[in-house]
Amino acid sequence: MALTLNTIRMTGLKRHTILLQELFPFTFVVLIWLIHLTQGFLETSWADYSLYPRTLHGLTGIFTSPLLHADFGHLLGNTVPLILLGLLLFNNYKDISGKVFWSVYFANGILLWLFARDAFHLGASGVVYGIAFFLIFSGFIRKIPRLTMVSFLIIFLYGSMVWGIFPFDPHVSWEAHLYGAITGLILAIALRKEGPQPVVYWEEDENNESGELVEESEKEDEKVSEVEKEQTGRIIHINYEYKEKE
Repeated sequence: MALTLNTIRMTGLKRHTILLQELFPFTFVVLIWLIHLTQGFLETSWADYSLYPRTLHGLTGIFTSPLLHADFGHLLGNTVPLILLGLLLFNNYKDISGKVFWSVYFANGILLWLFARDAFHLGASGVVYGIAFFLIFSGFIRKIPRLTMVSFLIIFLYGSMVWGIFPFDPHVSWEAHLYGAITGLILAIALRKEGPQPVVYWEEDENNESGELVEESEKEDEKVSEVEKEQTGRIIHINYEYKEKE
């Protein structure tokens, strides 16, 4: 009975964890909306907590700048992509979704602080670019049909976002977009052995000069036959002799 209860508890905990993961994108969006609405309600601005490169007070922005937005238009522009891309990440890469999100979150901030131009940088668009580029490249690298479809879906919906990594608008933090995209690409490569993996049913026979694919079971049978021969130490030859009728 104790084993059954423990199993039920572990199953419930696992389902609860998965639910929290799937709801995380909504939770993050609610948080940034609450922060923005609170500033309006208090008639104040927390822009001082945005990121300013290569300064001590700007270090705080590594943690806080993705939570702050200049206005409602800026906030709305990041809300839908955060929800959609976040759901695609946390539903298709459950085991590594948290690692990807927080790696993008902090790596983007660190790169901004080190290399961005002297200006105040704020907003979650760097996180959006990081998740988008991870999903696109990871889907192609892993060669899993479901994840490849996700890659094409993102290209179809947000393919034009690639222009955001170029310095066309001086009022836009194109550096956050660029560093987010680079971080997403690097994570897609670095984490390719973690998370969902393609199922391999066939493998190439190294001894097959024609390059044909053979089933694993057939190769195992061949290995067993070779082992049996080595164990017996000899091969039995049967010779048949035919005599003509007299």
